[in-house]
Amino acid sequence: MAKVTANQGLTERLQAALKERGQRWTDQRQIIVDVLAASDGHATGAELVERVRQDDPSATPSTVYRTLDLLEELGLARHHHGPDGRETYHLEETTEHGHLHCRGCGAEQELDAAAAAPILRAITGATGFSADLDHLSLQGLCAACRADQKG
Repeated sequence: MAKVTANQGLTERLQAALKERGQRWTDQRQIIVDVLAASDGHATGAELVERVRQDDPSATPSTVYRTLDLLEELGLARHHHGPDGRETYHLEETTEHGHLHCRGCGAEQELDAAAAAPILRAITGATGFSADLDHLSLQGLCAACRADQKG
């Protein structure tokens, strides 16, 4: 009997995509999808490996990273690079967004498509380059840290 998860729709899409490629669905892939979905936003690869190993101690980092790559290749997950260069992952079922990182307090904020549109248009207008919002990552100061600097 197949395990029923909170991510049934994602699981079914992934299973169908794997079947089309002649690849198989595994319990470890299910655990990885479940852990990523439960991360509620963004998690580094190392954090995901640690969380997956809590459910399956035999899981190797290479299996986790290969599955993350597969999820991205199939359009079911995305990653971005934080200010320290580490990749963080999230399911594609979230809306497209960029990231704002506060160098003062370390807070991370999502930048939605509507708020990012003027930035993306300016980049395209100035350079002809069409940037991907999901890889847009800006560093600066959040409103609270800016207020602290002024005060």
